[in-house]
Amino acid sequence: MSLQTELQTLRDQAMTQIDGAQTLNELNDVRVKVLGKKGSLTEILRGMKDLSADERPVVGAMANDVRNELTDQIANKQTELETATLNEQLKSEQIDVTLPGQPAIQGQPHVLQQIIESLEDQFMGMGYQIVEGPEVEQDKYNFEMMNLPKDHPARDMQDTFYISNELLMRTQTSPVQARTLEQHDFSKGPLKMISPGRVYRRDTDDATHSHQFHQVEGLVVDKHITMGDLKGTLLAVAHQLFGEDHDIRLRPSYFPFTEPSVEVDVSWNPVMPDTKPEDIDWIEVLGAGMVHPNVLEKAGVDSSVYGGFAFGLGPDRFAMLKYGVEDIRNFYLNDVRFLTQFDQKG
Repeated sequence: MSLQTELQTLRDQAMTQIDGAQTLNELNDVRVKVLGKKGSLTEILRGMKDLSADERPVVGAMANDVRNELTDQIANKQTELETATLNEQLKSEQIDVTLPGQPAIQGQPHVLQQIIESLEDQFMGMGYQIVEGPEVEQDKYNFEMMNLPKDHPARDMQDTFYISNELLMRTQTSPVQARTLEQHDFSKGPLKMISPGRVYRRDTDDATHSHQFHQVEGLVVDKHITMGDLKGTLLAVAHQLFGEDHDIRLRPSYFPFTEPSVEVDVSWNPVMPDTKPEDIDWIEVLGAGMVHPNVLEKAGVDSSVYGGFAFGLGPDRFAMLKYGVEDIRNFYLNDVRFLTQFDQKG
């Protein structure tokens, strides 16, 4: 059989195999078998060394034609198979728009953030400004400006994490008040502010204590501020968080930065007009008092002209009381089953 006949036979057989390929892998096998370095076409062309000088150009030209024709056919078949594969993929992945959609789960703020935002909304409605400050604070603002010099024994109640002798993780948000009081221009009006944020103390974590928790502290400074103003403000807070049928009471206490100082209790059970005093259950919720003159003087405010009140409450404690949570650590474990119980409107 002449080489020309072998080339024609190879072409016809290869064309049939190319047309019959069902997958890209099968097509590639045909390409390697026919056109590869060790393929059928290469084997035929090795016989050209036995041809005469006149026959070699004729057979060589025919071999090139066969190679080009098969290459084009393989490329066309490859395009056909790729298109078919893509169409099958699109068909299997298409979206049935007639099916009902799956509603997206809507998130909500953390329960502690809900308490903080509720307080912020209330106080902004009362004309207060919201002021935030650094969590890494100077000893000067965290303690000294709050009437707590370095040798004051009350510092032991707020032992915290020190970064250096003068830098620490704040134990309260009072430093924000000190910074704001220091800069406030009373010729433009009174200072009314709350300072929400995280605070840190070296405490042993248990069901009711945490080394990190939240505070919202409030401060009002102006002329003729009285304890009655403080009680009215705190009563409004209790009504906002616990309901209009809850009452508060003030008990004498001690804080270095207020004088006089009070502990504030809220009635655990609703108080009706006919409720007897002995039937009311009280629970402590926050501390407050009239701003100590030393705090005003350290901020450059004349305590003979201006006075004010301050209070500090814990959103963590308020959330525990409001929702009956027995372990403060539940707020920080990121258990979605626990956190989704607290509807934002609840």
